[in-house]
Amino acid sequence: MNKAFGFLLIFLSLPILWWIGDNIWTEISIAKAHEEQITDAIRLPEVQAQLPVTLIDKNGQTYSEEYVEWRQPLTLQEIPQIAQEIFIVSEDADFYQHIGFDLSAITRAVIANSNDSGISQGGSTITQQLVRMRYLSEEKTYERKLTELFYAHELEQEFDKETILTMYLNESYFSNQVYGIGAAATYYFQKSLKELSVAEMAFISAIPNNPSLYNPLKNFDNTKARQERLLDTLASSSTLTEAEVATYKAETITLNVKNKLQSFPMYSTYVLQELRWLVAEKDGFSDRLVKAKSEEEKKTIRNQLDERLNFLYQNGLTIYTALDPDKQTHDEDLMTTILGSGELQAAGAVINNATREIVSLYAGKDYEKFDYHRAYQGMRQPGSAFKPLAVYAPFFETTAHTPDSTVSGRNYCVGSFCPQNYGGYVYGDVSIQTAFRHSYNTSAVRLFNTVGIETAFSYLDRFHFRSIVAQDHNYAASLGGLTYGVTAIELADAYTSFIDGSYALAHSIRKVTASDGTVLYNSDTARDQIWSPKTVKYMRSLLADVVANGTGQGVYSNSNYVGAKTGTTNDYRDYWLAGLNDEYTAAVWLGYDKPQSMEELEAYKIHHKLFNVLLE
Repeated sequence: MNKAFGFLLIFLSLPILWWIGDNIWTEISIAKAHEEQITDAIRLPEVQAQLPVTLIDKNGQTYSEEYVEWRQPLTLQEIPQIAQEIFIVSEDADFYQHIGFDLSAITRAVIANSNDSGISQGGSTITQQLVRMRYLSEEKTYERKLTELFYAHELEQEFDKETILTMYLNESYFSNQVYGIGAAATYYFQKSLKELSVAEMAFISAIPNNPSLYNPLKNFDNTKARQERLLDTLASSSTLTEAEVATYKAETITLNVKNKLQSFPMYSTYVLQELRWLVAEKDGFSDRLVKAKSEEEKKTIRNQLDERLNFLYQNGLTIYTALDPDKQTHDEDLMTTILGSGELQAAGAVINNATREIVSLYAGKDYEKFDYHRAYQGMRQPGSAFKPLAVYAPFFETTAHTPDSTVSGRNYCVGSFCPQNYGGYVYGDVSIQTAFRHSYNTSAVRLFNTVGIETAFSYLDRFHFRSIVAQDHNYAASLGGLTYGVTAIELADAYTSFIDGSYALAHSIRKVTASDGTVLYNSDTARDQIWSPKTVKYMRSLLADVVANGTGQGVYSNSNYVGAKTGTTNDYRDYWLAGLNDEYTAAVWLGYDKPQSMEELEAYKIHHKLFNVLLE
């Protein structure tokens, strides 16, 4: 009977045993999943926030900064010992002894908060606080608190104490979008952390405990009161003497808050675009885009380029540029004054002849950062300003003719293309110099036909006209008639080949470094020889003659040499001037964003005045 009852009991217990076993197995699976989650979480990138991108001018001065959060990470060796002690003594006295959490501290906190209806954050170690900053929310629940303990222990297994302390000091929030004690020093005092007095270090160290309550810009007295309590704590731990504490408390704290630098937006906006081109070129994205066989493949490559740029921004950059702040200020002020009120606009670019660096840019009147940038985004038909590059230089390079050689100015057609001279005038045989001086269209097309379309473009393609396309390989190109046009930067860039016949892509960026000073990118400075000395001699002579006797009259320069070429498009919708003196090569465009005739402005030679500003 007992035996039968035993079997019956076992039989009836099977469902219960199965249920218990199933739940145990489920709990084991959940525990394993949590373990994997914790391990994955601990191995997340250190900081998920963008470090500053800093732009430096030719004099070594910062003129623009890009950031949402101000961060300047330091190594532990760069953080003074007293600053470390302030946080350890006040936040986690047993930091170097515990395993990530301190059970005795937690117990004390539970007892202290037993009468509180909410969940307190008391008893947290530095490691727990770091875990909370990095991986968890600030919600006050027991489940979150328990997860925090597991994460803290895992973090201590993954990193040594010095690394954890370094991360903590670099990631703590110091109010006003400032993260890290190094950034706090430069933001609130505009000094490095090592330059701060002990009183100043204690003052900023008061902020992270409650960044709203101790925000020194709004609650200075609260911050000062907590600074004094921190100093008392240092005295209690014998880190400082009572006399030292009294001295530091009496020290006057004077804030010198850092303002975000955003000077010269016309130049800095272009620098960031050039950075994209530079990364695309150096990291192979440009070459891959050329070889891509479909739009979908190109889209994928562009997305990968975006990811690369985001990674660079995320980790912080310093971009050393060729900006000449004095010239940029000079050009912006005078060109804006010349344009006056109304909707008339302009674009300009200035390149240093010796270095081939872009030293000044004019993006348009009333320009604000990241607006439509006319100097590099404003593609317009260049008109006759394109003739030196497309016609005359290739003609001299491929023939034995000189500026004194003869060319006809009579009507001329190539197939159905029958251009006319300005005003419809017809000329006989003239010297090439005369045809260039007065910009005869029929003569230019004749010379272009002699050179040949493909030969001419074999020279043009050596420059960096980003919007010239295959459809532009026609006779209209000889007169600057292009599908999309060119920009002021591109035209000035190509004209630098008339300095001495050599060419290197003009650039604003000298080098790009990571936050630790490692050089990531350098702009190429090697030059190709485009034109022979003979061609350079002829072209400089013709450009100088235009200024002295032709359409460039009104252009002047204090240097020994100045040469230029004008350009006017159909219906007077665009005015151009491009050329050079001994120091600079420049190009200027004048017009309206919504094209309209400017015939009534022709006599005022506004673009000549703008060009003179650029060459000063």
